[in-house]
Amino acid sequence: GLVIFIVIAAIGVGAYVLYKKNHEHKHEPIDSGEVQINFLELGNDRIGDSTFIQVGDVDILIDAGSRKNSAETIEKFMKEKMQDDKLEYVIATHAHEDHIAGFVGTKEYGGIFDHYKVDTLIQFAKTDSTSTLYSDYCEKVNKLKTAGTTVYTADQCVDNPFTLADKITLEVLDQKYYHEKSSTENNYSVCCLLSQGDNHYLFTGDLEKSGEVSLVEIAKNKHKPLPHCELFKGGHHGSETSNNDELLSVITPDTVCICTCCGSTEYTTDPLKVFPAQVVCDRIAKYTKSIYVTG
Repeated sequence: GLVIFIVIAAIGVGAYVLYKKNHEHKHEPIDSGEVQINFLELGNDRIGDSTFIQVGDVDILIDAGSRKNSAETIEKFMKEKMQDDKLEYVIATHAHEDHIAGFVGTKEYGGIFDHYKVDTLIQFAKTDSTSTLYSDYCEKVNKLKTAGTTVYTADQCVDNPFTLADKITLEVLDQKYYHEKSSTENNYSVCCLLSQGDNHYLFTGDLEKSGEVSLVEIAKNKHKPLPHCELFKGGHHGSETSNNDELLSVITPDTVCICTCCGSTEYTTDPLKVFPAQVVCDRIAKYTKSIYVTG
């Protein structure tokens, strides 16, 4: 079967890499009606995550960073690709600004939650956030509930995959920080696996090392070990605290796409640690040369 995805590395909605990859590793123009995965740069020079997935006419948005004003960039991109104003699934991985700010948006423009109907929202099971942004996010989520959105926390979805189309599922994977307190908000990240037959695409938000280890161990203990992944969205914007060998050696990814703002010094000026960190590129290079970075 074919594995099809789009990788978008755009300032706003500009240039992009577009290809179809099959088992002969030939590259052809994309076909319509297949699985498309879009990684968005977010209209500013800040680091953040937003992944827009289409499975036929099912629209899925994972996160909406990097800042409130990213909502306009994300919305304009999705508007060009969607057939209606409804997102079937939204996943908010954790309560950091660079993942949820675009859901809230600005007073002038509004957020993703203001512009689209949402059938199902899956969000983090825990948070230690006390920010005004998080309060604003909760207010918007309550409005969605009133409008009919079904809201789950990650722990409520474990072992109950969502069927998106024939032989295509979205599964929330279990990890220990759905149930335990973490010293970092990143570890509360919702982790999910999109499976298209025998092809698997893994998204782990900003999950860090201890969370990645638990992700692997829990799956193994359930006698359902993590599979080889055609695609892995690199964890935590390519930070050295994520993308560890304990996870990479199990999923052995064919392609890694990192949502960041490549080379940004927002968090560090150390050239070896600027996202994506050199050590992360070195770890991934043991499995694939196909590393894509937004920026």
